[in-house]
Amino acid sequence: MTQPASPVASPCVAICALDEDDICIGCQRSGEEISRWGRMTDQERREVLRLCEQRARERGQLLS
Repeated sequence: MTQPASPVASPCVAICALDEDDICIGCQRSGEEISRWGRMTDQERREVLRLCEQRARERGQLLS
């Protein structure tokens, strides 16, 4: 029997501060994404993580 998949983990890195664009400087989630995280499906969470990676790359915080 297969084990149920673990929920997608939060990308929080405990550096919690929203910038002028309402994006957390630590995890790159928007304020809305942070507040909704606990109610999101795993598919929604994966999409948010994709957006976080894209934001980090655009801001030069993640190397290619």
